[in-house]
Order: sequence, then structure tokens, then C-alpha cells
Amino acid sequence: MPSTPAACWSWRSGKQNPARPTRSPRSSTNSCRRLQREDGVKLFLISRAKDDPAQFLFYELFRDEAAFKAHQDSAHFKTYIAGQALPLLSKRERTQYELL
Repeated sequence: MPSTPAACWSWRSGKQNPARPTRSPRSSTNSCRRLQREDGVKLFLISRAKDDPAQFLFYELFRDEAAFKAHQDSAHFKTYIAGQALPLLSKRERTQYELL
């Protein structure tokens, strides 16, 4: 069965990606687009809140739980998401959904 996680990120005020200090926090979400090409990824959407430019919604659809685990275990995820982006967040909420 497909795995469908969603996450809402809120950046801390005034924070930037330390790997790209001249760019906005949105640059970290741009690096996430690379994940769209991972084996097992069926859909990967990133949206920004219209009324709060520091808030992002990630909606992901993976082939199965194994593909989702492989995504979280990837070097790219560990470096850019867990290592660089997550420490800059004021809030991160994750929810697993099930397709009906």
C-alpha cells in the first residue's frame, strides 16, 4: 500500500539556510525537488502559505513504506533536510495519511 506523508514546516523568523546564506529559506525547499526523482516517489508537492511566507506544506506519495524509509535514509535527506533545514524550523508537524 502507498505511503502518503504530509509535513508542515514553519521557519524561524529571520533564518536562512546556512549552506546558502544569501538565499531565502525557500532555497531548502528547492533542494527537496531533487527528491522527486528518487525511486519509489510517485508524487512530491511543495506549497507555500499565501498568508505566511515562512510556512510550507509538503505532500508526498511513495510507492510503499519501504520507499518512504529509503527516502528518509538517503544521504540527500540526511544532509539537506535533517542536517540543514530542520534546525532552522520553529515548527514541524508530520502526519501519515492513507489513500482511500
